[in-house]
Amino acid sequence: MDIKPILATLTRHRVSALLITLEIALACAVLCNALFMAVSRIDLIGLDSGVDEASLATLSLNDCEGCNPADINGRWLDLLRRQPGVQAAGVVNSLPFAQRAGAAGVTLDPEGKRFGGVPHFYTFDPGAIQALGLVPVQGRAFTAADYQPVENFLPANAQVWITRDFAEHLWPGENPLGREFWMSTFHLTVAGIVDHFAVPNPGRSEGGVAAAQWSVIVPVATDAQSGTYVVRADPRDLPGIVQTAVAAAPTLVPEAILNREYSTTLAELRHRYFTQDRAMTRLLLGVCLAMLLVTALGIVGLASFWVQQRTRQIGIRRALGATRRQVVSYFQTENLLLSAAGIVLGMLLAYAGNQVLMHYFETARLPLLYLPLGAIALFALGQAAVIGPALRAATVPPIVATRGQ
Repeated sequence: MDIKPILATLTRHRVSALLITLEIALACAVLCNALFMAVSRIDLIGLDSGVDEASLATLSLNDCEGCNPADINGRWLDLLRRQPGVQAAGVVNSLPFAQRAGAAGVTLDPEGKRFGGVPHFYTFDPGAIQALGLVPVQGRAFTAADYQPVENFLPANAQVWITRDFAEHLWPGENPLGREFWMSTFHLTVAGIVDHFAVPNPGRSEGGVAAAQWSVIVPVATDAQSGTYVVRADPRDLPGIVQTAVAAAPTLVPEAILNREYSTTLAELRHRYFTQDRAMTRLLLGVCLAMLLVTALGIVGLASFWVQQRTRQIGIRRALGATRRQVVSYFQTENLLLSAAGIVLGMLLAYAGNQVLMHYFETARLPLLYLPLGAIALFALGQAAVIGPALRAATVPPIVATRGQ
């Protein structure tokens, strides 16, 4: 179809054409970024924590400074291991979706010149490793000699496991086993790689969603820390075990206060942690649907208005031999031109908007895939929205051409 008459018509209706173009551009920019953020949130909510959450629970104490670790751990572990159904229990500093306890920057040289990122350091005793069911997919298991006392924060020289994601971040495409890195003066050597082990605050730590699996697992002696415990049991027995431990806490450790918020199953911690993300995902998807609806209504309204204004011109075209299909095609082509202009502008706005989100909200860079997906969605929406007015225009009889304005 010759588009010159269409362009000439749009030129005579500059304001209307500009408004619908800007509406499509805004819809494209919002749709691409909102959809990307929603998909990112969905991926984050489905994050693989690396453990069997249904079989695990944690119990946490507050205000136990000055407590004797050996004494406190002995009482708690004895209580937990005596519960029917308990398979293993151990001492930890934190767990996925629990309180952050050890995020710190690392370097790839002892002088601190080559920054490597900010992982979370998990310190686990032998019972915790057993309870969590952690097994390296590369490298070796920890030996008894690897479980050392802690010097302020970590053992001075430690054999550690790191996640595959963090290994790829530190040494892309290289074998990480035996590699060394440093956290301040603490020297760490990679003894093994685990597939997944989420940080306590995935998506909210420095590095955002990309750093959700940047974990370092450090073996420590049982009495090197105290106050947070992990227990593994049959999922059917786990709630009762937690309930018994919570009820026994005041008499078992009167010198400390039980943190009830973080004394629960890992499944509950996960559900609670992602409450805001689920709400944000629903909001973002709602924004996408609202923008599509508003854009569709705008296209329908403008096309209907133009059909009413051009009734006599349409009748003249029909009288000159234009078929109904050609009339419909005219309006569809007109919409394609407007949509194309709006989408091109919208892609530029989407990129600019993503730069703002990256700067202020630490979101990831918008993948280019979302731009053609947004374009296809808006092209399809435009064609679907204009078809109704176009079909009404096609029903205008040629006799209209003989009527006065």
